[in-house]
Parts: sequence; structure tokens; C-alpha cells
Amino acid sequence: MPATSSPTKERLLDEAMRLFGERGYDATSVAEIERSAGLTPGAGGLFHHFRTKEAVLVAGIERQLARLEAVRQIRGAIPPLGDLRAELTLVARYVFVELEEEQELLRVLISESRQRPHLFTDAVEQVVRGTFKEFSALLERSGGTEIAAALTLGSLVAFASAELLLGQAPVDADREEVIATWVEMVMRLVEG
Repeated sequence: MPATSSPTKERLLDEAMRLFGERGYDATSVAEIERSAGLTPGAGGLFHHFRTKEAVLVAGIERQLARLEAVRQIRGAIPPLGDLRAELTLVARYVFVELEEEQELLRVLISESRQRPHLFTDAVEQVVRGTFKEFSALLERSGGTEIAAALTLGSLVAFASAELLLGQAPVDADREEVIATWVEMVMRLVEG
């Protein structure tokens, strides 16, 4: 995607990613994307900005991944707090916020990665493995293991995903209560 982008192109990306996440790529027509973006459906307005519907998908993924990478770079510039409990609390809050922010991307990854692995390999690597590597490094600094990192982060992501992506949390609990409980679980595991 070029450095400069028109408001219409951004609207097309916003609406396409939303529709791809809700309905799936194959079930979303170009006319529906145009209609949702405020263009005349079927008039070809999308093709003034993108060569194909797949190019819209690729640009949408790239835009979301660039945003995610920018956030990671900002977080990477912040030195460790030196307090594992505080760092775990921040990680947990970040997971919930990031899943909220990236709902469209995650829905598209879940629904389309098997049909279009050539488009999603890097995205899955960045979203899944990148996040895991960061968390694993945090736990390993405190004596935790890679397996502990995978299991504990996986439990938090599963809980948050059920709440945010499926609309149904496993239990009725305040988010801060969930975070505090998760932090205590991780602390016990690390302190062992």
C-alpha cells in the first residue's frame, strides 16, 4: 500500500475487512464492499483503488500488521518494569485491548487462512509467534519456561477470544478480576 492513501481507499479497506471478518472473503462481493464504503455498488469504484478483490484483502492485512508492528516497536522501547506482577497485568490488559482492536484481522485470519495460506503465513507468524516470543522472553527472565509461556498466554487469549470474538465469556466475571486471577496463576507457576 502506498504511503499516501485517499479517504475513499481507507473506507474501502475498513469496510472490506469488516465484511470479510463477518461473512468471509468468498461470501463478500465487490458491490457489497462498494455499498458499505458509500460508493455506487457495481459501478467499479473499488477498481479505481485496487486491481482485484484479493488486492483489497492483501492491503487490509498489510495495514493491520503494520499497525500491530508499530505498537510492538513502541512496547519494545519501554524497559522492563522489574516487577513481574505489574508486567503480567500490563500484558493481560494489552491482550484484551489488542484483540478488541484487531477483531476484523483475527476473524479474517480464522476464516480465510486455510483457503489462502499464501496470503496469511506471514500474518499468522507475526500475530501468533511474535506475541508468544515477546511473552516467553518476559517469563524466561523470571525463571519461567517456554511451555509455561505457551500455556498461560494461550489460556488468556482463549478467554479473551471467547469474550470478544464469539461474544460469550467462559464465565461471568469482571475483566479486571479475570486479569488478576490470571496474573496470580502465572506467578504461582513461575515461582513454582
